Amino acid sequence: MKLNLKDTLKKLMKSAKPQPSKKAKPQKSNKINSTDKTGDIKTSNAKVSNTNTSDTKASNTKIYINKTKTKAERSSKDNLQDKEYAHAKRIKLLRPNQQQKITTQRIRSERVDMPDESTLRISKALAMSGVGSRRYCDSLIEEHKVTINDKPAVLGQIIGIKDRVEVLGRAVKIKWQDRIARIIIYHKSEGEITTRSDPEGRISVFDKIPILQKNKRFVSIGRLDINTCGLLIFTTSGELANHFMHPRYEVEREYSVRVYGEGLTNEQIMQLKTGIMLPDGKANFTDVVKLEMSDEDSKNHWYRVILQEGRNREVRRMFEHFGLVVSRLMRTRFGPIALPPRLKRGQFYELNEIEVATVMQKFGLNIAGAEK
Repeated sequence: MKLNLKDTLKKLMKSAKPQPSKKAKPQKSNKINSTDKTGDIKTSNAKVSNTNTSDTKASNTKIYINKTKTKAERSSKDNLQDKEYAHAKRIKLLRPNQQQKITTQRIRSERVDMPDESTLRISKALAMSGVGSRRYCDSLIEEHKVTINDKPAVLGQIIGIKDRVEVLGRAVKIKWQDRIARIIIYHKSEGEITTRSDPEGRISVFDKIPILQKNKRFVSIGRLDINTCGLLIFTTSGELANHFMHPRYEVEREYSVRVYGEGLTNEQIMQLKTGIMLPDGKANFTDVVKLEMSDEDSKNHWYRVILQEGRNREVRRMFEHFGLVVSRLMRTRFGPIALPPRLKRGQFYELNEIEVATVMQKFGLNIAGAEK
């Protein structure tokens, strides 16, 4: 049995040895025909085998490189898309001390008493509850898609806490503002629009900030056109937004303006302050100051202007009245809120409770954003 086992193992070992491939045989025969020396044959065989393996490795390497290039190209495309629609970065500008933390916690837990006789206009109540903008809510009411206590609502109708409201056949829970409002400031870049949806598919500031995507109660305080950058404010308080934007409150808006070419003359500055006539009415700046931000030989001239209303493209049209082209426009302040120097483009910051309460106090509102 032992001899048989050894013989069997020997046979298996012989069969396990690698046999020369069929492709290699013709190469050997060719070399034998060309040379009679065995040493040359061995050398040539070694060269052939090395060449084959190197070619195989090279071909494999080429395939691998092509694959990595394809992945890199795909990832670069994805990165470009991500950069176009990347979310704005949230930053913290202040580090509150212990006393400020205590005050912040107290303000956050404070609630405004809502008496049973509290009332709101239906469009405002729907907007505060996240249904949509006031204009959109007005269109729903006009199309008889809103009911109050099973009766069609009308524009300007007043509702109370106990009223039942339905939109498109679904009940809507009206969110009464009984806690501190929220305020977000954002450094807008050129190329972004300030509407929630756009048929052309352009980038919206509401898509850039994740909080605005989740919380539909946020509304923008004023707008900036697509070519204007700078301070943009969002809040959950409709009353605060109204105090910022309504002309009767005369809230100041401050801009930095860059003009290419000839600058303003002293006479033109006086006209801008006293008022010029535009197609939609008279307009004026409350202040115009030239900023020394460039050399005298530069073709760019910077100005700081302040006005108390926000008509469409008003600043640009006032400069165009004198044939001047505004090459850059940036809003740096809106009422009591200024654009922080540390807030760079594409970044946003949410005001803490103390800062929100300070803004409300300046407008004579309570912490929830309602009249005192």
